Amino acid sequence: MRAHPLATDAVLALGVLLCMIVMSFADPHGPQGPTFGTRTPHSASLLLMVLGSALLVLRRSRPRAVLAATSVLAFVELATMEPRAPVAICTVVALYTVAAATDRPTTWRVGLLTMTGLTGVAMLAGPLPWYAQENIGIFAWTGMAAAAGDAVRSRRAFVDAIRERAERAERTREEEARRRVAEERLRIARDLHDVVAHHIALVNVQAGVAAHVMDKRPDQAKEALAHVREASRSALNELRATVGLLRQSGDPEAPTEPAPGLAVLDELVDTFRHAGLPVAVAVAVDRPSGAEGPLPAAVDLAVYRVIQEALTNVRKHAGPDAKAEVSVVRVGSSVEITVLDDGGGEPAAAPEDAGRAGGTHGLLGMRERAGALGGSCHAGPRFGGGFRVHVVLPV
Repeated sequence: MRAHPLATDAVLALGVLLCMIVMSFADPHGPQGPTFGTRTPHSASLLLMVLGSALLVLRRSRPRAVLAATSVLAFVELATMEPRAPVAICTVVALYTVAAATDRPTTWRVGLLTMTGLTGVAMLAGPLPWYAQENIGIFAWTGMAAAAGDAVRSRRAFVDAIRERAERAERTREEEARRRVAEERLRIARDLHDVVAHHIALVNVQAGVAAHVMDKRPDQAKEALAHVREASRSALNELRATVGLLRQSGDPEAPTEPAPGLAVLDELVDTFRHAGLPVAVAVAVDRPSGAEGPLPAAVDLAVYRVIQEALTNVRKHAGPDAKAEVSVVRVGSSVEITVLDDGGGEPAAAPEDAGRAGGTHGLLGMRERAGALGGSCHAGPRFGGGFRVHVVLPV
């Protein structure tokens, strides 16, 4: 109906025309209520009914003009025709449209003018006595049309206001969240730069000096290495203090052991196996002795974290009978991580799969971790059941 308003109004106009024609053949003063077949409308009344209903096709584009035209047709019919035909129904529909499309003061003015005009013409110029129930009916129908149109307009305005307020609140909340995230990232980046840049630059210079004078002047090289040690210690202390600003009260202290990687992948997988999740692992990555060299520390850590989070999601969402497969393959200048599960026999479109694909923090974290290294992360249901996480990281 919203997509084709003109066709909708044409159907409405046809229905109004049929109602008017049927009612024009009914005598409202029968002994037991309205009786049909006792009177026949004039041809002029039929012409007025056709014109009035045709005008209703344009009621949305020109509501006031249609109301004025149908009112004129109703005036002519009320003042001259006997037996009377219900041409005023067209005016009732047009008045409802005007009331639904304008404000309340306009509805009051136009409604009162239409009600008094039609009722006055029917009482003073019509063939029936002024107190006839048909005249009172015209007043009642036009009044109800104006009231119904005003009520519909008020409800639409109320719903639109609620929707607009909700959308504005959502936009404001998202903008505020993005602004705070951007400010926090900028602050962290600025703090880390201030803390690390000076000391790392100093370490680099002193290490270059030590390498240059190591053979000829070992005492000066020793002094340079002492400066390197002192600068690195200061950098670690200040970096620990900066990260401590981000740690909330009650968070555990940062570990001092090296960051995990593929070297401890077997230990990670064993923890899931002990928890009841069968995991098959295939790793094809060159070791330090290989031609391509080892994985960089950041990539090695990202591989470990991706597998850890993916297996955690399998354990949580894939069902008690699920099985997982992990593969890490180095292909040229990139490393590909794939984690599959069979979903425990459940279909791929299961609610938990949809939840995993839709917005868990783990998947968001994997995508952000891959994006930070210039890689990509794709996660979604598998055909036939289960879930697939595929991450590609440049080495």
